[in-house]
Amino acid sequence: MLSSLFDTWQTLPLFFALGATIGFVGAMVGIGGGLIAIPVLGLVFGMTQQLAQGTALVMIVGNVIVSIYSYNKRASIDFKKVALVVVLNMIATYFAALLAQLMDSDLLRNLFAVFLALVATFYIWQSSGKKAKLQREERPLTLAAYTFLGLSSGFIGGLFGVGGSLIVVPILTVYFGIRQTTAQGIALAMIFPGLVVALFTYSYGGNVDWWIGAVMALGGLLSVKYGVMLAYRLPEVLLKRIFAGVLYATVLLILLR
Repeated sequence: MLSSLFDTWQTLPLFFALGATIGFVGAMVGIGGGLIAIPVLGLVFGMTQQLAQGTALVMIVGNVIVSIYSYNKRASIDFKKVALVVVLNMIATYFAALLAQLMDSDLLRNLFAVFLALVATFYIWQSSGKKAKLQREERPLTLAAYTFLGLSSGFIGGLFGVGGSLIVVPILTVYFGIRQTTAQGIALAMIFPGLVVALFTYSYGGNVDWWIGAVMALGGLLSVKYGVMLAYRLPEVLLKRIFAGVLYATVLLILLR
């Protein structure tokens, strides 16, 4: 495992600082930080796509727990409704994670980049011009909607190791008219059980470096709440554009690989 190459006291501050930075940005835009961690682990530390995704999940699980708690304190999440789709999310995540480990690493990385670019472009469109100024009419979340969100977010999360919330958040904000920060909290609560399933699936396949992931997780846990605080202070349009910028930057890191 790659951890043997970095198992020195000198590298602890590096991974801790990396985890803290990623945790802060990830919490601010409601993605858990894995979208940034994965290309960094691949580009800088030479991990395969599968190993980078599995290792990032260690950090993501911890970050998402703190993020859910912080978002729920500011706008209560309906955990009873979220629980309705948890099982579907976990099943979809499990099979998608198995599929990801059978895929060619370069193909998986390229699909990841295309997915992020499409989502980022959507957010730029949504937050520009007249579209950003339209009055939203909030719609109730139905059982069918929760089911779709659970399955789709589980599949994306399992396939790419992260990203399930990228499906949930735009659907909640655009179609259901839910505020960006509220949608981010709901999305993180939906995908958390699936993230745990994905982590153990990747670990079973030998694609998790627990040492690196744990050190990054510790840094992230200490910075997540500040990212959530900043998210609530920023104008919603600006938050969407920052979100898109993070995604485009991630695509660039992937292409540099």
